[in-house]
Amino acid sequence: MKSTKIVLFDIDGTLTEPRQSITTEMDRLLLELHEKIDIGLVSGSDLPKLVEQMNCNNFPNVTNSFEDPTENLINRFDYIFAENGLVAFNQGKLIHKKSIVSELGENKLQEIINFVLEYLSKISLPKKRGNFIEFRNGMINVSPIGRSCSQEERMEFFEFDRVHGIRRRLVEALQMKFNQHTDENPIRMHFAIGGQISIDCYPQGWDKSYCLQFLQDRYEEIYFFGDRTQLGGNDYEIAIDPRTKDYTVSDPGQTKSLLKELFFS
Repeated sequence: MKSTKIVLFDIDGTLTEPRQSITTEMDRLLLELHEKIDIGLVSGSDLPKLVEQMNCNNFPNVTNSFEDPTENLINRFDYIFAENGLVAFNQGKLIHKKSIVSELGENKLQEIINFVLEYLSKISLPKKRGNFIEFRNGMINVSPIGRSCSQEERMEFFEFDRVHGIRRRLVEALQMKFNQHTDENPIRMHFAIGGQISIDCYPQGWDKSYCLQFLQDRYEEIYFFGDRTQLGGNDYEIAIDPRTKDYTVSDPGQTKSLLKELFFS
């Protein structure tokens, strides 16, 4: 009998510590949960990062096991929504893929990238590393410190950003530049703070609520667990969407507690 309910999970700060692998304890809890209800992942990260964090070689499907860790991941969950659902899988099969290049065009894409690079060149931080812009299929990810930073440097920037609002000010600058709706600029952009060191840039509507179009006619109830559900966070739009039941968490420990309370008590 098909489930009429599904639980969607953000990853960073919800199932795992930021950019860390899932723990064995959380692995087991998700396996037990999957025996009761359908489960899925929705993340701004691309598929390789999801595979890395979900530690798929040690997290096989209950009835099927694949040597390839990517196959393990996409077959383990009922739905995988990478890049907010711009790359979507159901039961191991690719069901949707859409590109930011085809939506914006190369000229607009380069205009955004050039603006970001110029902006970052004018600010000083405790440290800067490399990989400031990561181009993904459905978005541009921008990191002021650079994604090549170490875990220690990541935490240092995160604390610095909390005090000085580096990412918030970058979002405000991008909104002022690219959200003035004109004939020359018909596509409104959205800029959201995500994780600890970056922001996501994508066309309006390509936030995490994008994935709900693939679920709304299939499920009567859609639960969502995420940590950045405040205004400006990259979980905000899906959390406030009337199609979901939102559960805001502060860390994986709270996720485990809520899951046990909701589905195992």
